[in-house]
Amino acid sequence: MATKVAKTSIRRERGWLYYLDKQGDVSRARMARGGGKPAKGKPEKVAKAGVKREDGFLYFIDKQGDVSRTKMARSGGRRRAAGRASARRTARKPARRTTRKARRRAPTTRRTARRARR
Repeated sequence: MATKVAKTSIRRERGWLYYLDKQGDVSRARMARGGGKPAKGKPEKVAKAGVKREDGFLYFIDKQGDVSRTKMARSGGRRRAAGRASARRTARKPARRTTRKARRRAPTTRRTARRARR
């Protein structure tokens, strides 16, 4: 669930991309494929919000035109770390070597597979 950080009540216009810039203010830039005139010029500030960002949160402009944030979804962080630790504990088995006969019999590509069928 998102929480509101700053109330800006921005009215959006078609063909513009609204975002939170590095200073924490709401800016907008022309979209490359937003219809109308092609993108040119610098991004312009729409509203001063002065939002201080925290790590682990995604900041965005919601449907009401206010600045909101939500916790970032980090998938598999704990599982990956646990998986690596268990992999280190288990010993690796040596790779199985194939014999010459088996190598001759097993087709490696489609072309050799077709030749083997004839």
